[in-house]
Amino acid sequence: MSGTHSRHASRAPRAVTVALPIGVLFTAVASLATLGGPLATPAAETELPAPAAALALPHVEVAESRAANPCGDDAVRTALKDGDDDAVVAAFGGGEAFRAAVSVGNAPCISLADPDRTWVVVNKRRPLRPTEFVPDALTPVSLRSTTPSDRLRPEAAQALADMADAARDAGAGTLGINNGYRSYGVQQLTYSSHVRAQGQDGADAGSARPGYSEHQTGLAIDVIACGSGCSGLDAFGATTQGGWVAEHAWEHGFIVRYEHGERTTTGYMPEPWHLRYLGPELAAAYHHGGFRTLEEFFGLPAASDYAP
Repeated sequence: MSGTHSRHASRAPRAVTVALPIGVLFTAVASLATLGGPLATPAAETELPAPAAALALPHVEVAESRAANPCGDDAVRTALKDGDDDAVVAAFGGGEAFRAAVSVGNAPCISLADPDRTWVVVNKRRPLRPTEFVPDALTPVSLRSTTPSDRLRPEAAQALADMADAARDAGAGTLGINNGYRSYGVQQLTYSSHVRAQGQDGADAGSARPGYSEHQTGLAIDVIACGSGCSGLDAFGATTQGGWVAEHAWEHGFIVRYEHGERTTTGYMPEPWHLRYLGPELAAAYHHGGFRTLEEFFGLPAASDYAP
């Protein structure tokens, strides 16, 4: 690895209790008796109604309607089968509809633990499964890289190239990368080096343990500012490129994963350079919803530290 907005999730269905007024009840009973309905009794056996205080008022349970499970839609099932994540989100009705359905548990066909999907959530409480997961496809990025870790999943690599072009065209300078995909083995080496330099507590604040890194998904990238040379990660937030990325990354399907003030949720110090690819629809929903962590976006518990 190298960040709380408050949202109200859709409420679960509840039953509404409707108490019938006593006068209405007696009128209904009298009407049925008059019409010879099932409540009618011979006149000689008809009794006067009991005092109101002795009556137990009936209650009618009226279930509130709940939106149909989107997973039953043919378009959703087809897109899932085809492995087309953008089409899945579109079939749900867009990024916000997808987020809402997932966050309230109304989308059982969507697993936030599936590392093959762009919506996978990896944090200190949610390791990759399998631990040594490797994406099916990885491609080199077209930007200048300062390490050998210069690959991403194809859709993320293309989005990064488009974002770099947009930044340059906007006069925001040149983007490069420090790290893209890192395997389980490389993450072991990376984390161990941080432990040696900073101790385990220090390492855990800025580096993921092996099997817990977003970089291993092929969907995370550490970007840097480049010119005649490239600056380091720590300098990125204060650069022209850093300011532009913070404002515009979502337009290209990325979010800044670890923002200032969110360590109690994410478990990491702020990293304005660490971008996570979600795809255009989900990144737009994240941005427009004012979210600052992926945990809150999907209604997940905070992950400030590893489970004991």
